[in-house]
Amino acid sequence: MIATLPDGALVWQVACEYLWASRKLAQFGYSYSDAVEDIRNLRYVWSTVLPDWKALDRMEALKSAYSLSFWDRLLIATCLEAGVRRLYSEDFSGYTRVESLEIVNPF
Repeated sequence: MIATLPDGALVWQVACEYLWASRKLAQFGYSYSDAVEDIRNLRYVWSTVLPDWKALDRMEALKSAYSLSFWDRLLIATCLEAGVRRLYSEDFSGYTRVESLEIVNPF
């Protein structure tokens, strides 16, 4: 499925959270090594997006307009600065769009 989305972007913050959260799945047979391999495979297909100083400035601008946590604002600001058009996440209930970024809950 990932290969069918060649214009995807892997946000560094999301990759880190994915690796951290993978520890909760060990009891189901999904190891940290499996998560590392998933991230490695995504890196070969998608571009990697890192926050920069513009994203930090934009994150602070979002603070007054949206009721979002620090880390959620950083993720959204990084996406906006990188030109990401759509973010798939279950963590933004109540928000379907922030500026030009469409937010889609895949569940």
